[in-house]
Amino acid sequence: MTKSNRPITPEDLEAVAQELEAREKKAKIRIIKDWLPRYTGMPLEQFGEYILLVNFGNYVRMFAEKHNVEVYGLHKPMQAATAENITIINFGIGSPNAGLIIDLLEVISPAAVLFLGKCGGVKTGKNQVGDLILPIAAIRGEGTSSDYLPPEVPALPAFALQKAISTTIREYERDYWTGVVYTTNKRVWEHRDDFKRRLIDLRCHAIDMETATIFVAAFKNRMPAGALLLVSDMPMTHDGIKTEISDQKVTADFAQIHLNIGVDSLKQLINRGTTVKHLRFED
Repeated sequence: MTKSNRPITPEDLEAVAQELEAREKKAKIRIIKDWLPRYTGMPLEQFGEYILLVNFGNYVRMFAEKHNVEVYGLHKPMQAATAENITIINFGIGSPNAGLIIDLLEVISPAAVLFLGKCGGVKTGKNQVGDLILPIAAIRGEGTSSDYLPPEVPALPAFALQKAISTTIREYERDYWTGVVYTTNKRVWEHRDDFKRRLIDLRCHAIDMETATIFVAAFKNRMPAGALLLVSDMPMTHDGIKTEISDQKVTADFAQIHLNIGVDSLKQLINRGTTVKHLRFED
């Protein structure tokens, strides 16, 4: 049998890459197929096609009470509830947990993933507690996303999903900021003046611990993902650092509308049948 002398084409390389990716995905699914139910207590058949990711159990509780549905995983690492083809999951705090939940969600191949997170406002004098920020990109300062894609790959949301969120916010007659969020893996940094100066130099609008990881991990796993962030504190000044009391007030004043906008944004996609396919997984 003779080997072909035909030169290797870009199409050949793409076919090989797709075969390797499919093989890797099959092996991954085999490993994690029971992890999502194990962490959440929710059977796979109970998950909706549209996912809301949150950091706090009270969001799941509010969602469940509004839709009169059961909360799963009360004694598990993650809590979840499903209504009207939307599943909300409290995955915890931090970039490793953000990467973990995106990996686990590959088992169900969601149509869209929306992160509703809290963030610190960086633009002192512009931002204030209670503002909504619709990130157009995230800076990968957390490290976890490097396990998914090289640092040259930007952390971007799915445009169609962010557009749906923007439309929903305006329907609520609310304003919002767009800009770049810096995602860090270090929770305690408010005492570091050098870090604060870096945030200013980078012209960030906000800082959090999950957004960049979610964007990159979702992109790697071919999931359309977006985010809507709620400014919960202004950590660039000593008086603006979050406390238990201040966070309780933010939750009481703004958490419900934050959640409602997230739910209605996904319902907009569901009702209009809008596609949120993103960049290289367009086809």
